[in-house]
Amino acid sequence: MPGKHKTKVGLWLACLLAAAAAHAQAPQQVTVHEQLGMPTVQAAGATVVATEMAMWGPHWKWAGMQAQTLPQGNHTYHTLGQVRDLGLNWASAVAPAGPNSLRMLINLQAQADVPGAVGGGMVFKFDLANWGATMGNPVLLPGNAGWQWGKPGGRQFTLRAEPALAAVYFERNNPAEVRAFFYKGHIAAGERRHTLTFSWTGPEVTLQPTRTERLGGPPLASWPKHAVEPGTAPIDLGFLNQADKPAGQRGPVRVHGDALVWADGTPARFWGTNITAFALFNTPRELVRQQARRLAALGYNLVRLHHHDSHWVNPNVFGRREGATHTQTLNGEALDRLDHWVKALKDEGIYVWLDLHVQRALLAGDNIYGFDEIRKGKDQADLKGYNYVNPTMQRAMQRFAEQYLARVNTHTGLPYNREAAVLGLQITNENDITHHFGNALLPDKGVPLHSRIFTNEAHAFARQHKLPTDRVMRTWEHGLSKLFLNDLEQRFNTQMLDHLRGLGLNQPVSTTSTWGANPISSLPALTTGDLIDVHSYGGAGQLEKNPLLAANAVHWMGAGQVVGKPLTVSEWNAEPFPLPDRHALPLYVAAKASHQGWDALMHYAYSQEPFRGTGSPSNWHGWNDPSLLPMLSAAALLYREQHVKPATTTYVFDPGAEVFFNQAISAGNAPALRTAMEKGRLLVAIPATPQLPWLQRTEPPAGATVLRDPAQSVLPPNATGATTDTGELTRDWAQGTYTINTPKTRAALGWIGGKAVNLPDVTLNLVTKNASVAVQSLTDQPVGQSRHLLVSIGTRSQPQPGNKTPFVVEPLQGTIQIKAPPGLTAHRNGPMNRIVPWDAGAVQYANGAYTLQLDGKQSVQWVELK
Repeated sequence: MPGKHKTKVGLWLACLLAAAAAHAQAPQQVTVHEQLGMPTVQAAGATVVATEMAMWGPHWKWAGMQAQTLPQGNHTYHTLGQVRDLGLNWASAVAPAGPNSLRMLINLQAQADVPGAVGGGMVFKFDLANWGATMGNPVLLPGNAGWQWGKPGGRQFTLRAEPALAAVYFERNNPAEVRAFFYKGHIAAGERRHTLTFSWTGPEVTLQPTRTERLGGPPLASWPKHAVEPGTAPIDLGFLNQADKPAGQRGPVRVHGDALVWADGTPARFWGTNITAFALFNTPRELVRQQARRLAALGYNLVRLHHHDSHWVNPNVFGRREGATHTQTLNGEALDRLDHWVKALKDEGIYVWLDLHVQRALLAGDNIYGFDEIRKGKDQADLKGYNYVNPTMQRAMQRFAEQYLARVNTHTGLPYNREAAVLGLQITNENDITHHFGNALLPDKGVPLHSRIFTNEAHAFARQHKLPTDRVMRTWEHGLSKLFLNDLEQRFNTQMLDHLRGLGLNQPVSTTSTWGANPISSLPALTTGDLIDVHSYGGAGQLEKNPLLAANAVHWMGAGQVVGKPLTVSEWNAEPFPLPDRHALPLYVAAKASHQGWDALMHYAYSQEPFRGTGSPSNWHGWNDPSLLPMLSAAALLYREQHVKPATTTYVFDPGAEVFFNQAISAGNAPALRTAMEKGRLLVAIPATPQLPWLQRTEPPAGATVLRDPAQSVLPPNATGATTDTGELTRDWAQGTYTINTPKTRAALGWIGGKAVNLPDVTLNLVTKNASVAVQSLTDQPVGQSRHLLVSIGTRSQPQPGNKTPFVVEPLQGTIQIKAPPGLTAHRNGPMNRIVPWDAGAVQYANGAYTLQLDGKQSVQWVELK
């Protein structure tokens, strides 16, 4: 056990050797950062060498930077950048300087002296966790000339600057981050020029175009403009909610084993979203009801009400921020607006998820112990992390729960703690001490009152279990500290849960989420709750990530599926906005969730703005996003109607307590977790350990394949794709595609243009390089026999300059051929997304199939054949 200080050196060494062998074979691609115009290195869909630009003024004041890179063809790029806060302009040109190098000419113009400026320049981050075993650590070239990474005779990357840079150093002696600064300690007025040469050697390192170049170029102003009709939906999936109107009429949702079920024991599934912040308090009431109807029509049956307490939302649940001296009482008008949302959603068969804490800012009038040391010179303080040791914060959180849950919603006549339309609750959002906030309580963090309590707790835990105190206090390392941190977090969770049950609450409760690269050692404390909740955000190219080498957003979700516990995902998305392939994520998430048996999915977010006009483009405003909306509704239909079969095989990751607590195992570094999900269902087994007597182990299900080695793969080392055990889902990460082949959903996502994609009853021949197309039956018949079909299309879209609506949308070009009975007529979304008959000649029927002709000129997201 961890308390005995044992390590399985042989097992771990085997893991490292296996991972190193896989990485040694993986090809790497050099490309240019699409905004900054600087070289980066990628492999298996993940970043190997990341490049950033960073500048600071005096006293480390951050200086924002703007940059734009324009491709010129033949791997040549021009970049213009500006750091307004420092009066600095820069321009660069990148071009090949030979078969294995890029040369960047950079010109910096400082308008005036900035004495005492910290300066800045380039920041390079190296993925040593995955590549350090084969490539070693980077080394700095003498005289501030640059850096080199790799081993002689193998892969090696070199950045060399002429003339030498102002400073090149490892940030905080971290070998995974090199800072290469143009300016250090002073910015002198005038011009500064550098020539940077980025070169590489070794097998299977190639120069590749940027993602935008692969897509055929940047979005065009000539693309059709797409204004979403804000109050209605072009389709109506409201029939999915008919059995639950109003929500809760079947009784409260319960936890049964590892699943959510209705009161009669039948499985319950929830496809949801988030409504947050200003949308909660500033939306006119008639628009609240309108949006509730629209949400149901789009296929949702769950909404999380989020950022209700956050300090940057004005007003929030405490009322207006101006003049506020405490957060001890809730504002009646704000509560009434939240209550109205709950009533409107309930009437449409939509359940709600409530958070008890998101980003509440404590004020001086809250009389919080140690307030002055945690407010950090501000007039407010964040409680995250501190709440685990501060009894006055715990009582403040309990008072909030009492006021929020036990009062009667005048619109429904029920308090939230007896409202069956409340699916579940979360105690505190993104707030754990096992990985994120434990270090904030250490004695060197300038919070002596909180550190004293924390230290006393650590010493008591060490004495109780006869453990060395110094190792228990090393919260930044894996080992004994993870036992203590889980125990401390669990005690807070138990106290809060007991209080909620004392209020009469009987809905499922999540303590907090696994989020932000939490390792699996953070899971034990979360099992105190009724279910495990996950937050997961990806980036571009999620379908391209090779699970042998890299994790995508779905892998991070699956790593939270604990044996015997339901899994919910209350936040998922991809960033930064607007990713060109964001349209592919909804169906990918829904299909994997169905195959894995997850219980509730909530996209983040539907909106954080009031629903006026066509709104503003944002990663948090899915309600008006023409790339996401059609695919979110297609995903709702697939997931809620159970178009995808559950896995027939189960893999259980069960490494034992020594590995579980002593090593930082996560989806990010464990092929076992990632590859198992590509074939069957993945579960994580929590080990019993005497230091955590409250930790109840649930044994893996009979017949499951047990995986003990984090580096073990269930796929062959040269795999370029995988098909699930049901034969319905196939991901080809080498091609960057994903296909769904079920009787009622035929879909293809990703880089599907330029070739024929043959699915049963559906054939795609597209010119558009990257898109998502789903053909679904809206009857009980399979696609080839149904007389009512829905075709959903997702492509790139881009806001207008200045981040304005309407979006310009890449029009799909090519043909979609669908086998179906004769006599169906075609309708598509027209202006403002209203469904209109399709033009004569655009749809042809011959040989038992309809051929939809998409001319690449019109914006088409939905087509109905009926």
